[in-house]
Amino acid sequence: MPHDARDDLTVPDPAMRRPFGRTGLAVTPICVGTSPLASMPGLYGYEVGEERARATVEAVFDGPFNFLDTSNNYGGGSAERRIGAVVRHRGGVPAGFVLATKVDADPETGDFSGERVRRSAEESLERLGVGHVPLLYLHDPEFHITFEEAMAPGGAVEALVALRDAGVAGHIGIAGGPVGLLRRYVATGAFDAVISHNRWTLVNREAGPLLDEARERGVAFVNGAPYGGGMLVKGPDAQPRYAYRDTGEPVRDAVRAMRGVCDAHGVPLAAAALQFSLRDPRIASTIVGVSEPGRLEETLRLAATPIPPGLWDELDRHLPSPAAWLD
Repeated sequence: MPHDARDDLTVPDPAMRRPFGRTGLAVTPICVGTSPLASMPGLYGYEVGEERARATVEAVFDGPFNFLDTSNNYGGGSAERRIGAVVRHRGGVPAGFVLATKVDADPETGDFSGERVRRSAEESLERLGVGHVPLLYLHDPEFHITFEEAMAPGGAVEALVALRDAGVAGHIGIAGGPVGLLRRYVATGAFDAVISHNRWTLVNREAGPLLDEARERGVAFVNGAPYGGGMLVKGPDAQPRYAYRDTGEPVRDAVRAMRGVCDAHGVPLAAAALQFSLRDPRIASTIVGVSEPGRLEETLRLAATPIPPGLWDELDRHLPSPAAWLD
C-alpha cells in the first residue's frame, strides 16, 4: 500500500486554534455540533431537556473549544433558542469564539429563495441574541433547489453573499451531502467554507476530491459526522444505520472488521474515527455533536487516545468498495 502522508503527522492539540481557510478566523480542530441539543428523539433516540441543553452550552463556552455549529432548522429553531438563552445570560458570546449557523429552507413550504435566506438569517440572529455571526452557511440546498436555481440572480447564493457584504455574516459557506454538488458550489468562488457530512470517515472516503479542491482554493473544509451517526462508535450491530439511514451488509461488515482491528490494538473504534479526521491536514475542524457536558471530556479523551501509526493501514484494508455507497 502506498505511503500515506498522514502517517507522518501527529494528532493536533484539540484545543489549539488553527487558521480557518482564507477567512482570518482561528478555530479549534474540534467544532461542537448542536443538533442533539434541539432534542430530536426521532433522529437520535433520546430527548434533551432545556436545563441539560443550557448546561451543555455553558460548558462549551467555558471549555477548550472555540467553535460552535448550529442551524436554523435544528428542532424547529430550538437549538438556536437554547444557545441564545445562554448568550443572553452571559451578556454575549465569549471573546474569540466562532459561532456558526445556517440558513435553511422554509420548513413548511420548502421555499429556499433569496427572500427565504434573508428571513432565515433574521430568525437565527433573533434566536441567538446576536447582531451578526462570524460564519453563515447555506444548508442542504439539495433537498429543495437545484444548483442553477441557487445560483440564479435573486436566488439563495446571491442573498447569502449580500448578507456577508452587509456585515450580517463575517463569512459564508455551503453545507450539504452530495460531494459532486458541493464541488460545484466550491468552484463558484463564492464560499469561504464548506461542510461535508458522513463522506470522509474511516469507512467512507467519497469526499477526497472535495477536500483537495477546497484546500487549493483556500476554502476551509469542515468535516461533519465523523462517527457516521453513531455506527463508528457503537458498531454496526448496535447501530446498523449510517448517516441515519439503512446501510448494506458490505458497509456493516467493513465496520465490524475495523472494530476488530481496533480491539486488537486496545483502541476504541470511536477514537480511531475521530482521529482519522483530526489528523488530516486538509480539514480545518471536525464537528462532534454533544448532548451533555460530559461529552466534551469524552471527546477530549478520544482525541488524545494513543493510536499506533500502523493501525491506519490495517483499517484501510477493510474499506468497503465505493459501490457500497449510494448518494
